[in-house]
Amino acid sequence: MSIQHTRLAAAVAAIVAAGALTPATAQTAADPQPVQNAPTATAQTDTTTLDSVQVTGSRVRGRTAEDTAAPVDIIGREELEASGALEIGQVLQTLEPSFNFSRTFVSDGTDILRPATLRALGPDQVLVLVNGKRRHQQALVNVQQTIGRGSAGTDINAIPISAIERIEVLRDGAAAQYGSDAIAGVINIILKRQTEHTDVSLMGGQYFAGDGEIMHGSVNTGWNFGADGFANLSAEYRNRNATNRAGPDSLRVDPPRVTQGLGDADASDAYLWLNSGMSAGAGELYAFGGLSRRQGESGGFFRSPGDNRTVPELYPDGFLPRILSTVEDASLAVGYKAPIGDSSWDWDVSINHGRSRFGFDESNSVNVSWWYEPIDPADPTGPIYASSPTSADTGTLEFDQTTFNLDFRGSVEGLGDHLLYLATGLEWRQDNYRIEAGDPVSYMYGRSNDRDIPITGQTGEVAQPGIQGFPGFSPNEEVDDGRHSAAVYFDAETHLSERFLVGGAVRFEDYSDFGNTTTGKLSARFDANESFAIRGTVATGFRAPGVQQLFYSQRSTNLNAEGVLTDTLTARQDSNVTRAFGIEPLQEETSASGTLGFVFSPGDRFSLTMDVFRIDIDDRIIFSSNIQPESVGGNGQPCAPDNANCPIRGILDPIGVGQVLFFTNAIDTRTTGLDVVANHGTEFAGGARLDLTALLHFNKTEVKDRRSQSPILSPEQLFDDTQVTLVEEGQPRVHHVLQAVYADGPWRWTARGNYYGSVSGEGFTPGVKHTWGGKALFDLGVRYSVSEDLHVTVGGNNIFDEYPDEWDRDTGAPFPQMGFKYGWETMPFGMNGGSWYVRADYRF
Repeated sequence: MSIQHTRLAAAVAAIVAAGALTPATAQTAADPQPVQNAPTATAQTDTTTLDSVQVTGSRVRGRTAEDTAAPVDIIGREELEASGALEIGQVLQTLEPSFNFSRTFVSDGTDILRPATLRALGPDQVLVLVNGKRRHQQALVNVQQTIGRGSAGTDINAIPISAIERIEVLRDGAAAQYGSDAIAGVINIILKRQTEHTDVSLMGGQYFAGDGEIMHGSVNTGWNFGADGFANLSAEYRNRNATNRAGPDSLRVDPPRVTQGLGDADASDAYLWLNSGMSAGAGELYAFGGLSRRQGESGGFFRSPGDNRTVPELYPDGFLPRILSTVEDASLAVGYKAPIGDSSWDWDVSINHGRSRFGFDESNSVNVSWWYEPIDPADPTGPIYASSPTSADTGTLEFDQTTFNLDFRGSVEGLGDHLLYLATGLEWRQDNYRIEAGDPVSYMYGRSNDRDIPITGQTGEVAQPGIQGFPGFSPNEEVDDGRHSAAVYFDAETHLSERFLVGGAVRFEDYSDFGNTTTGKLSARFDANESFAIRGTVATGFRAPGVQQLFYSQRSTNLNAEGVLTDTLTARQDSNVTRAFGIEPLQEETSASGTLGFVFSPGDRFSLTMDVFRIDIDDRIIFSSNIQPESVGGNGQPCAPDNANCPIRGILDPIGVGQVLFFTNAIDTRTTGLDVVANHGTEFAGGARLDLTALLHFNKTEVKDRRSQSPILSPEQLFDDTQVTLVEEGQPRVHHVLQAVYADGPWRWTARGNYYGSVSGEGFTPGVKHTWGGKALFDLGVRYSVSEDLHVTVGGNNIFDEYPDEWDRDTGAPFPQMGFKYGWETMPFGMNGGSWYVRADYRF
């Protein structure tokens, strides 16, 4: 355990030790009271007090977002519905400025599972909870040159909006409270509990450009059973057609025409989710979870007619491989919570299982080596098979997680008349990762997979193995492995005086594969008066390498530094390849973070919060750069026959790939920033109301250090400048949201502006950085209530049809000439332009 961890843990222990451990029987005015008329967390009974609102970041019942020591944003159901978006990722992108949901294309599975980030960090550095319970991560690893490269975050869009009551976003490091992954913060999704009505919603729309048509329908209903049992059920279906913003390809085809598919993938999504509870003894037995199945189709990289990866007999004009994705997600949490006797304490025991399964298929493609394979291997110039399937199953990724929790919380008499709120608990977690191989044609070199047999394509070069677009996983990449971990935590919070709130948490976790770690957190809030408060936190954190990062490997076809399609190996960590380079096995990344801010609420009509933050991460787990073999040796001479003077080539040539990349703890980063939230409400004499909101977010990430464990690769080779640019400037450093909601009788107007700051990238033009300027997007929605039960909304998103800057045709060459009009690797708001929609909501 590091010195900083030890000191912080000792400080937390000192706070916990303060106060007598006598069961408390009274509250003071400074302690939180149960919140009235608020969404409840459990079914209400005569013998339980578990129906109090609890906000993420504090385990004290009744604590609200307005009186916490850490910044928490709450997005309610009405805001979700008024956003005009149909996926959680898009909603948060619109309403939560510290959140980024980058749009990608030609990025394999990342076209369907987009990376969701918080405070400009990685997708796997934000923890997602559902009803306060850990949500499992996705099976997909982002392996392309996109935001979150090398990470496997949480599939946040696997939960239907129709099932959600509110979303709580904790903008603070919380690993000591909630465990690994909570370095950037926590997103807690609270499910609906209502049983009084059925809500039906229908929506349709499309982009101004005339594509991307979308049809959406959802039903949410609830019912009571038994004395006070409840069940809330949501069903949702959505079909979205693809968009394409590619320009004409003047480089690879003549006459020029559109060859690429650049935009949103074609997708159809179906969901079924449940939230339920019933009295059992003195407490509540609860269960929640759901199923989702999403299918998508996106384009790969166009294969031109004269390319060695093309078969003219099948595709005389070239072809665009189609990647078909099937994403299946399932989860179920079952638990029981109850008070402990007549005391102020309660306990909660639960088991939570989740599974993410990502299946790949390829169509409109070919295995060139199968087509050109000679029938007689001894006669390489003789007759060839001249046949190959044009579609194949290319493999499946699967992630499973089972989590067991036992939690206790309550209060005892503390200092003076103030209560000392305590929480403690145990967690056990099992993570498993599985890669299933695809069809043989998807990965094999000819029918025998024997690279000693000479097979040449139409240009006379060696024919590429596997099906084009997304080559399949082979038995060499197959894996079915996992790990388990156990944790214990202690949490304390109390008022030292009427105005001074302090809290602390400490957590110990032990992993079966790399050992243990201890993290801690201190928080404080001082209310100078009823209108003004200062708040702050300091914390240490960690993130264990995901089992996806531990066990993933793949062969694929990517662009190299010269823009040429190249066979690429993603080598498994601690494999023969990584050991040959001298790369050590993955270790956890550690962090130290802090926030400092104030809350100003001079009255009921206006509130202002401002929080600065800083997050230092050491040994950050990243994907290396694409490591390519030398063209000349280190002595300036051509590579020797045995590659003695070209060690990279000596490693790659025997395995038949043109470049390699792998996971490694190679960098330290620092992220600093500022969040400002202002709200103002005005009620007019006639009953109308105007609510104004301003949300401002600033961040800056710096790579403080690059290092290499390899005697072959320098730090600059292992993590080159293109990857530094992606980490430092790939996400907007500025994102602001201004919103106005005006309600008058049956009318409700919502106007919103989102400003996304500039982003930069050079992943496809090494050494040439491209910057796409900041843009402001405006949304407008008008809802009319035909009756109390029927509402009709007409709206538009990005109503001024704003697009990103175009890629410079000279410095961006050859990509603009191939039709890549708006850039590639970093697109915070996409490139689809404006859209309109019509929505009808009916309640009965």
